Amino acid sequence: MADASELYMANGSLLDDPRLHGAPMIVALSGYADAGHLAEQVRETLLGGLPSEVLARFDSDQLHDYRARRPHVRFVQDHFERIEGPELALHLVTDPLGQHFTVLSGPEPDLHWERFLDAVMDLVQRMETSIVTDVTGFPMPVPHTRPFLVTPHGSRTDLVGSGFSKLPIIEMSSSVAQQLEIRLAEAGIDHVGFSVHVPQYMAEAVLPQIAVTAFEHFSAATALTLPTDALRDDSRDALQRIEEQVAESPEIQAVISQLEQRYDEAVEGAQPRSLLAGDADELPDADEIGAAAEAFLAQRSESDDL
Repeated sequence: MADASELYMANGSLLDDPRLHGAPMIVALSGYADAGHLAEQVRETLLGGLPSEVLARFDSDQLHDYRARRPHVRFVQDHFERIEGPELALHLVTDPLGQHFTVLSGPEPDLHWERFLDAVMDLVQRMETSIVTDVTGFPMPVPHTRPFLVTPHGSRTDLVGSGFSKLPIIEMSSSVAQQLEIRLAEAGIDHVGFSVHVPQYMAEAVLPQIAVTAFEHFSAATALTLPTDALRDDSRDALQRIEEQVAESPEIQAVISQLEQRYDEAVEGAQPRSLLAGDADELPDADEIGAAAEAFLAQRSESDDL
């Protein structure tokens, strides 16, 4: 097997900087389980709002399937202009209180998963990372009118035990972040992941509210001070626009009402249970949710074009 270190170009002197020893890591990879464009929001907020430096940049030509996920290009009058391609990198970031942490972000690799995982594990162990946290957004039958629920998972029992509920035993298509959690557990490195329950009918929309939820859990797990003021302002604006559009559709209101009832029944009990459990007739069926989603997103698109 080829050397995993050949997958990335590292800033060696910075990787050996004592500031990194024991620093926590946040993983936010887009592409899979990324409802609400969660990973992109985490990346833009952290790297755009806090001081950062590149620790390692991964080789997209080895990891990215360009035919499956083609980069965009712009045509301007009589010529094409190249748009920046995919970038998967590890950054050193500093929070407002001067605490250092690392952020692994970008598109989930399409290829060479085992080598990529080997490379990440090498970096984690080289920096003596204290805890690795990751976040995903899963479409769930929940309403946007209630606090977003989070299912934690990982080796930190003190953090995992603080979640809403445990999901039933299920099998699903895997992500590289989930495979990384398994590797970390095998190596005895602390890790915790947070799966945010995103309203199924809004999974394709950008939801600042879920990014705020993710940062609250990141802060609890790492003791970092993370920027959320701009996201909270955007959340209020987004919620107002959503409510205005929902008010115009009795069909969407009916679906949301059923989801609210289900949510309230699940979280008010002394022993919270998964929102996936229970009789099928307690929830809107897939066709109802799908129809509501199409109508809702169509209304959003029309209003954005005005």
